[in-house]
Amino acid sequence: MAEKRILIVDDDDEIRELLEFDVSQSGYFVDSAKDGMEGLNKALNNTYDLILLDVMMPKMNGFDVCKNIRQAKLSMPILMLTAKGTIDDKTEGFDCGADDYLVKPFDIQEVLLRIRVLLRRNNIEEKNPLSDEILNAGDITISPETLEAVIVNKRVKLTPTEFEILYCLMQHFNKPVTLATLLDEVWGYDSSEDVRMLRVHVGGLRNKIEPDTKNPKYLHTVTNVGYKLTPFAEA
Repeated sequence: MAEKRILIVDDDDEIRELLEFDVSQSGYFVDSAKDGMEGLNKALNNTYDLILLDVMMPKMNGFDVCKNIRQAKLSMPILMLTAKGTIDDKTEGFDCGADDYLVKPFDIQEVLLRIRVLLRRNNIEEKNPLSDEILNAGDITISPETLEAVIVNKRVKLTPTEFEILYCLMQHFNKPVTLATLLDEVWGYDSSEDVRMLRVHVGGLRNKIEPDTKNPKYLHTVTNVGYKLTPFAEA
């Protein structure tokens, strides 16, 4: 199996060097950048399997780096590592196209776990295209190639994680899907600590597919269980 290539973008020398050492010791090829502009240039001109991306950096912040990477149609997983840990910060990161988000200070073993999960998920998606799965249900159609959803006549662009959540719910439409199932199918593991992160993603998804987020017609919360997708808008 080819060695996976990981780009680390962080202006903090101590953190960047720590990540370079531990990630390379785990068997990955590591490249790095000391600011956002250098990181973006490397991402656009080289091939990487995953990017570890800081947010607060000189020349270009991580949110803008992430936006530019996604605008260039690059789909490698992006894991943001940052001291900016509010719900608003995480929402902005996910809206930019990040796949996962860890707040500093972090446990390096947690970083390595997230890397393995994101790479495994990406590898499964490449080997198993979704063409034989449910891509249309009622008012909703999704496109794996463009990461778009069409709801009636409205076309919306989804982040990779929003797409994964909607795809998972479509495979079980009209049935409650537990939080544990969503965490397992979308991230590859069930961690109660990540339920809040899942809810942030669901909130972003609702903002895109619902005509009125206060009265959802498609994506419903099932109390003490999880979520349910109703493919035909409920009156």
